[in-house]
Amino acid sequence: MALAEGLRPELHRYCARLMGSVVDGEDVVQDTLAKALVAVDDIKEITMLRGWLFRIAHNRALDLLRSRAIRAAEPIEAADDIADDAAADSLERMMRDEAIRTAVSRFAQLPIPQRSILILKDVLDEPLADIAALLDLTVDSVKAHLARARARLSEINAKAGARPAAQVTSELVAQYVTLFNQRDWDGLRALLAHDVKLQQSGHPIRIGSADVGMFFGIYAGVGGVWLAPAWLEGREVIAVFERSDDQTPGYVMWLDWRDGKISYIRDYRYVRYVTADAELVLGPLAHIA
Repeated sequence: MALAEGLRPELHRYCARLMGSVVDGEDVVQDTLAKALVAVDDIKEITMLRGWLFRIAHNRALDLLRSRAIRAAEPIEAADDIADDAAADSLERMMRDEAIRTAVSRFAQLPIPQRSILILKDVLDEPLADIAALLDLTVDSVKAHLARARARLSEINAKAGARPAAQVTSELVAQYVTLFNQRDWDGLRALLAHDVKLQQSGHPIRIGSADVGMFFGIYAGVGGVWLAPAWLEGREVIAVFERSDDQTPGYVMWLDWRDGKISYIRDYRYVRYVTADAELVLGPLAHIA
């Protein structure tokens, strides 16, 4: 399973853009690895494992997109007869750079066949033949979809607005951040619902205020960590800074609340690549030393 875990960041780069969300992308990665766990011991060759995992992730993402009724209507065969104008090397590099810089959420505006191929080629630098094998297409079809996707992505980026501004911090998140930065661990534990759940990727889910309360004990023994409110893809989250002088967060967590109590904590400490691919907007609440 260590080989599969090593592919996790790459899988997330693909799934996040395919889903149009770094949060949803991580959910797909978790589902993929859970399925792989039951069969991965039978696959010893890393190249075989990689293709197998990407196929599982691709199919899982498509299932989720279909269930949300947002799948683009264009069939994957539709581009077979579209001519491909080969780009010069410099233009090829420029288009790859544009795809890498593009906000994850914008990929959702592309039809899924274009989206998938563009991510695999321009973000992950997969060979055209490997993409064709993964998606059961011809190489010519892959080239055609890629040309259309690149053109469409340029249009999307040209029309995109400015980076979203921070919103008003909710009272509950402000309270959590303030208590944490003041190292008031008992105050934080008092915010937990009796049936609270804590999820950290790659670890068993903790359930219940007593078990989840131990989560704060980890931070109690680590100096310099501080929090700030933030927004990720329109969701209010909490940015975690690991040293007192850090300018950028190392990872994020988000909370669900019920009747003023924390009912769910999702902590991305062990999957920091989620933040690396994220559009994270920090809130105005100051660092409390």
